[in-house]
Amino acid sequence: MQYRRFGRSDWKISDIGYGMWGLAGWTGSDRKETDDSLNLAVESGVNFFDTAWGYAEGLSEKILGELIKRYPDKKLYAATKIPPKNRQWPSKPGFALKDVFPADYIIEYAEKSLSNLGLERIDLLQFHVWEDGWAQEDEWKEAIRKLTAEGKVDRWGISVNRWEPDNCLRTLETGLIDAVQVIYNIFDQAPEDNLFPLCKKLDIGVIARVPFDEGTLTGTFTKETTFPADDWRSTYFVPENLNASVDHAEALRPIIPNGMTMPELALRFILSNPDVHTTIPGMRKLPHVKSNVAVSDTGGLSEDILDKLKEHRWDREPTQWSQ
Repeated sequence: MQYRRFGRSDWKISDIGYGMWGLAGWTGSDRKETDDSLNLAVESGVNFFDTAWGYAEGLSEKILGELIKRYPDKKLYAATKIPPKNRQWPSKPGFALKDVFPADYIIEYAEKSLSNLGLERIDLLQFHVWEDGWAQEDEWKEAIRKLTAEGKVDRWGISVNRWEPDNCLRTLETGLIDAVQVIYNIFDQAPEDNLFPLCKKLDIGVIARVPFDEGTLTGTFTKETTFPADDWRSTYFVPENLNASVDHAEALRPIIPNGMTMPELALRFILSNPDVHTTIPGMRKLPHVKSNVAVSDTGGLSEDILDKLKEHRWDREPTQWSQ
């Protein structure tokens, strides 16, 4: 496992982290398999775990808390998120801060997450949605200063809305945000334009989420793929999205080097970028952990492959179904 410095925090975190959304609230989740996968990840060197209260209303946080207790001799970094008060994912430009992240609510959910995790201090607490129009409002700033001063939160972050990597730039300039989590993968290369250069300038940690484009970049989907009605992907992969996603994934196959899988290509694309400090694939099964963790030691892709992948950039706009 390789480690990277996480911005001004100076944490040394595994470049392959662990995304915990799929461990609670998705169909097909099995608790023993979940715990076995988490244990294997820790034993393989993974030390950064990303969860949220919104992942099954705190269940994912509790699973992470139990994992941390199982490994008292290891430093495992816990990153979690405050859900929007109005429970709207993603946020929309017209939303008022008082309806999404009022100060008392930020404090309330920090306490809930501390309880779920069984910790005295959260390593990284992130806002699960964001609008850059809130950058100069005082309420969120007062809340995070209070929680930081009380020693309940070490670092603060923003999880940027889907396909809106620039919707946080003014907020980062406030100096109060230590980390940004953004969708970045072979298709979603837009963070390279403005977000990554600013993060580098301000020494802000970067977490690349959705490395497999919600599964498209595993190469296993077809235009006939379906999901159970109670799985969120059934509303995300509507025909308009599924068909286009499969087409884009299939277009990659001719440039995948011999002996390399599409998931490996997807992860190595991200690891090729030094502006990214960790990526957080969801890993619900032991084979996923083994294959994803192994990529850390393979290094980045050749310049020739990276040049070809630039041609597969797919700029998308948020829609009703993109959540």
